[in-house]
Amino acid sequence: MTVTATPGAPSPIPSLPNLRDLGGWRTVDGHTVRSGVLFRSTDFSALDTADVPALEALGLTTVYDLRSAHESEAIPDPALPGASNIALDVLADAQMSIPANIGAVLADPAVVAEADEMLSGGKAREMISGTYREMITLPSATAAYTEFFRGLLDAGSTPALVHCTTGKDRTGWAAASFLTLLGVPKDDVYRDYLLTNERLIPSLKHIFDGFAAAGGDPELLVGVLGVDAGYLDAAFDEVDRKYGGVEGYFSEALGLDVGHQQALRDRYLDG
Repeated sequence: MTVTATPGAPSPIPSLPNLRDLGGWRTVDGHTVRSGVLFRSTDFSALDTADVPALEALGLTTVYDLRSAHESEAIPDPALPGASNIALDVLADAQMSIPANIGAVLADPAVVAEADEMLSGGKAREMISGTYREMITLPSATAAYTEFFRGLLDAGSTPALVHCTTGKDRTGWAAASFLTLLGVPKDDVYRDYLLTNERLIPSLKHIFDGFAAAGGDPELLVGVLGVDAGYLDAAFDEVDRKYGGVEGYFSEALGLDVGHQQALRDRYLDG
């Protein structure tokens, strides 16, 4: 019997609140994204020992790590029985690197003094929107997402998980492009994307508190540690501008032609 996840259901792992099954969403032509085969998440730094059995129960065979080598070395993924880890550094070619321990960085008064200037007046949102456009154009991003989607094709029905550090930007694009290709309506693609604000932000209270204690304005972090529909808009706008839409992005940028795209739909849709 096939069990269908409730779209956007809470994480089955309490210490990883931004982990979720990408299954259960309905497509415009009446299919349903298969449950239990692709999950999205943050890194595993917050994983409680008591939750390890629940993570192992997902039966993951592949974990796609979209972080930089520096991030992965600082906070390695756990060794899960029967699961292989594939490192795909999406932003290797980006000029700005993402710190491995963002909480400690944002509690440094010297960093906070610069951050208040760098992030104020809408500059944070402008900077992050630029990163979303880079996730479409950077060679490292194209290579990483190509390998990710080819891996999904090869994996068939075996469960996989994709994550970065906070599971919202690099992972957010992986999930949004996946759901869009499968035919999930735009409103639901954005609904899944924006769930991060409900799931992740409350769990990052310690970072907001540390930033405030160091003299910063916590409100400035909302656009950095959360997600915004405008960020995803920027990625889709870049896709439309360069490739004429998601199917063009998959075929021209990722080298996954119409046949590959249909194979992904066949493997990841029920009904």
